[in-house]
Amino acid sequence: MNKILFINIGDIMNFLASYGLFLAKFATALILLLIFILIVISAKTKQKTPGKISISNINKKYTDMQHTLQKEIIDDKLFKKQIKQENKAQKKQKNDKKKNKIFLVNFNGDIKATQVKQLREIITGILLVATPEDEVVINLESPGGLVHSYGLAASQLQRLRTRNIPLTVTVDKVAASGGYMMACVANKIIAAPFAIIGSIGVLVQLPNFNRLLKHNKIDFEQLSAGDYKRTLTIFGENTQKDRKKMQEDIEETHVLFKDFIKTNRAILDVDAVANGEYWLGTKALQLRLVDMISTSDDYLLDAKDKYDIFEVKFKHRKSLTDKISKGTAKILDRVIMRLSQPEG
Repeated sequence: MNKILFINIGDIMNFLASYGLFLAKFATALILLLIFILIVISAKTKQKTPGKISISNINKKYTDMQHTLQKEIIDDKLFKKQIKQENKAQKKQKNDKKKNKIFLVNFNGDIKATQVKQLREIITGILLVATPEDEVVINLESPGGLVHSYGLAASQLQRLRTRNIPLTVTVDKVAASGGYMMACVANKIIAAPFAIIGSIGVLVQLPNFNRLLKHNKIDFEQLSAGDYKRTLTIFGENTQKDRKKMQEDIEETHVLFKDFIKTNRAILDVDAVANGEYWLGTKALQLRLVDMISTSDDYLLDAKDKYDIFEVKFKHRKSLTDKISKGTAKILDRVIMRLSQPEG
């Protein structure tokens, strides 16, 4: 006798829907719990280990590069003989007076000079070991940015000058405005022929949406205590009084900027160049904005026989949440890329 099995599709679908909803709730709760745990762990990790200084030997980098090329282009016997001679010379050099050191620091400045966080740690580390016989080279690239941020960056470089440690700034591409504020602290400024130098001025610019708000009958309210708590605003109606006050503030900042340069670079006729204009390296040399035309590469290459050159970096430790979020982002990118690829 055959048996007939009746299956209610509706009941199965309801069960699957309920089960799926349960899994979604469970997964959401689990994710939230993991996020909370990661935040706690990350906070503790940041407090204990904010980062560390790393150092690499540039002389060794040059030697390795030289040997790699010579091994391919000269006779093997001649190459081995040269290596023996170099090793012998190095041993003799160790017994003789040690060479002075160059500490190389790369600073790539954005509008907020965010790398000043690393710079202050690096300068502190260098000050613990450097002597007035050594030298610090800052390979600087910056179009400028916020006054207070670049003021702090320049102050970090002044710490070296205060302790009589020679400071050289090399500019391969651009050191303008706040970037030049940093550069002028140096004992010596070296620029590539087409590097952008100068722009000694102050700029404030912002849009104003007040007429747009009025056109759409939207009121904007702003309360403040003090006549100049707020001058120009992007939403309120700006007055001539507001503009005058902002202009006065800009002019005062410009005067402070020029005084700072005069203090640190006495050979420069600041009033002649502090009009906001910028110049390329060769013209900047004529105006005494810089002291020498060269690239950072040539300057270091010429110094390798006289100095032991060390590149110094400060690496912030990434928190666990940063690592996981970065890994998650990579996975999502791969998924999106896979989904966006046409099927053959």
